[in-house]
Amino acid sequence: MDQYQAEEEIVGKAYDARLMRRLLKYLVPYKLYVIISIILLLLISALQLVGPYLTKIAIDRYIVTQNISGLSRIALIFLAVLIITFFLRYLQIYIMQFVGQKVMFDMRMKLFSHLQEMSLSFFDKNPVGRLITRLTNDVEVLNEMLTSGVIAIFGDIFSLVGIVIVMLWLDFRLALVSFAVLPLLIYATILFRQKVRKSYRAIRTRIARINAFLQESIVGMAIIQIFNREKKNFGKFKELNYHYLEACLQSIFYHAIFHPLVEIIGSVAIALIVWYGGGQILKGALTFGALVAFIQYVERFYHPIRDLSEKYTIMQSAMASSERIFKLLDTQAEVKDPELPLSISKIQGKIEFKDVWFAYNDKEDVLCDISFCVQPGEKVAIVGATGAGKTSIISLLARFYDPQKGKILIDGRDIRDFRQKELRRYLGIVQQDVFLFSGTIEDNIKLGENKISFRQVEESAKYVNADRFIEELPQGYQEDVRERGSLLSVGQKQLLSFARALVFDPKILILDEATSSVDTETEILIQDALAKLLQHRTSIVIAHRLSTIKGVDRIIVMHGGRIRESGTHQELMRKKEIYYRLYQMQYQF
Repeated sequence: MDQYQAEEEIVGKAYDARLMRRLLKYLVPYKLYVIISIILLLLISALQLVGPYLTKIAIDRYIVTQNISGLSRIALIFLAVLIITFFLRYLQIYIMQFVGQKVMFDMRMKLFSHLQEMSLSFFDKNPVGRLITRLTNDVEVLNEMLTSGVIAIFGDIFSLVGIVIVMLWLDFRLALVSFAVLPLLIYATILFRQKVRKSYRAIRTRIARINAFLQESIVGMAIIQIFNREKKNFGKFKELNYHYLEACLQSIFYHAIFHPLVEIIGSVAIALIVWYGGGQILKGALTFGALVAFIQYVERFYHPIRDLSEKYTIMQSAMASSERIFKLLDTQAEVKDPELPLSISKIQGKIEFKDVWFAYNDKEDVLCDISFCVQPGEKVAIVGATGAGKTSIISLLARFYDPQKGKILIDGRDIRDFRQKELRRYLGIVQQDVFLFSGTIEDNIKLGENKISFRQVEESAKYVNADRFIEELPQGYQEDVRERGSLLSVGQKQLLSFARALVFDPKILILDEATSSVDTETEILIQDALAKLLQHRTSIVIAHRLSTIKGVDRIIVMHGGRIRESGTHQELMRKKEIYYRLYQMQYQF
């Protein structure tokens, strides 16, 4: 079982005071609404006690004596109680739903803000599906607890206590008779709780498996279709879905038994009341109205008990969700800003790596004793076989990760002394796999930066040759690129990424395999765009196509996480070592 699935299977306690205290902090800004809601619940519970007592008065004082006018007054009072109860319940439900929605909004904002502050290493370890579940499903479960659980429990408890007090006040002995079935009810409730807990664990486990399988299948749909795996995948999903169905049906089975059982126990209590109370009426020790009131109170007594069993399931689900949410919120970013950061008003663009060692998992070094210097305005290429550590250098320079040993300097100052946002303002990174957001061409070039005008967007696109294909689109710069830029080719995405880098005018430009997946015609446009883009900037270029880096000032050759060679294209070719062999391998055919 992987870590993701294990985390999804968390069930937790039905009530955890530590987690509840943290949850209730989200209610603090809305405490006035919560107080009003509790007061309304008290009033509603009190009004629910009035109905049976009015029935007693109607029977004993007016029906028995055939007093029509008195009976009419009681009926009007009863109607008024019902109307007031309706409006109070409407107000209470509306207030708590309002609070629940506000709390969900606040919690999702906090979660999303926290996610944006996390280091890239966090996203390497946490699947996207899990994080989306935290912001959607788990937050929704907490909303259900706040609106239908923790506050509503007060109403159920108030009702139970009130009914018990009124019953004891009306007739102590008859109340004890009606409570004779409580041990059976308590035993049934405990047994139900245990069974539902197991059932709930099974449901959580199996829905986690379905979610994981769905995410994997949708992401890998191209492979599934290419290798004709549809039937096999359908069979696997059918199996997972069937197991989930079994767990849900088991939960339904327990609920289907428990609720009728509560009804039966309540009916037994009513039968005991009729038996004992009827005898008391025959003896003249109890009025008929009191007996009818007792029956109504007993019926109302079991409604909150059924509700509390439902609240238990909600609370257990909420505790599990809150545990996962707070675990996420408690996770600290590995890359942090300094307490007293240095300000950057302007940089020259000098980059220096000093004795840098780095490993992603603290077990196997990806970079070993890396030292090199890039002067302001210099264009340096880094080449090497796959896994040599080229991209890791870029990730360290942008502070997506921090090295275990050594320093990285910009203009002689350690980049760990700067705020991450301020540092990245001077960096422009163009990656091989260009990510485009849903939205227009213009939106994807300026990335929501209002200070960038449309004219600047046009000029940048024209400068890097992206305007040629943009102007051919039906809506030009307002064309929707759709999810992940599915409308555009790989080369077009690359040209857009160049326009994006140019419009932000970075002092340091980083190209990570930016020309490795394009056709020859597009590559000619890209090479022209690159030549313009690299002017007057400190540039680091990572490339598999060695033909694209002949014009750089210096080439650094990496192998096995170490720098093995350094020099110009001609110098490295004369050495006839690693770079020479890489070049020969690319052009021997």
